Amino acid sequence: MNDKKLTPRPSTLDRNDFVTSFGDIYEHSPWVAELTWERGLTNQHDTPSGLADAMGTTLRSATPERQLEVIRAHPDLAGKAAIAGELTDDSTREQAGAGLDQCTPEEMARFERLNAAYKDKFGFPFVMAVKGSDRHAILSAFVTRLENSPEEERRTAIEQINRIARFRLEARAEE
Repeated sequence: MNDKKLTPRPSTLDRNDFVTSFGDIYEHSPWVAELTWERGLTNQHDTPSGLADAMGTTLRSATPERQLEVIRAHPDLAGKAAIAGELTDDSTREQAGAGLDQCTPEEMARFERLNAAYKDKFGFPFVMAVKGSDRHAILSAFVTRLENSPEEERRTAIEQINRIARFRLEARAEE
């Protein structure tokens, strides 16, 4: 667990500065930061863990429709956006860290097939916190999670997104 303080300290920021500093933690979804700030921040939220817990609670307590907006804001893993260089800086680093930028043509074709099957079944992209994983583990997770019900998979995707947010906050504290 990372006990370093975030800079700037979330508890000291007004709404605009907080959203400017942390609105990008959730992919294209600054509303998570806005609602987290509105719920109130104390000095316990000045660490990556404290802020991740607060922001995670905001996302978990959102309506299913709002959660789906956040899930749908994520790019496909090893998808067309990655190939075209259209990912956010965070997503680019995360996918490269898992070796997704080193896929063989056969692995890319498998990612494309699994991305399509997953979207056909669930109506949103496969989301996984890939830090500490590799492309083989990610492909295996795809196959396993394709067996989930839509409701179970929405909850799984939200928890994965909250893990991604925690990793991003920990990385910022290290910078």
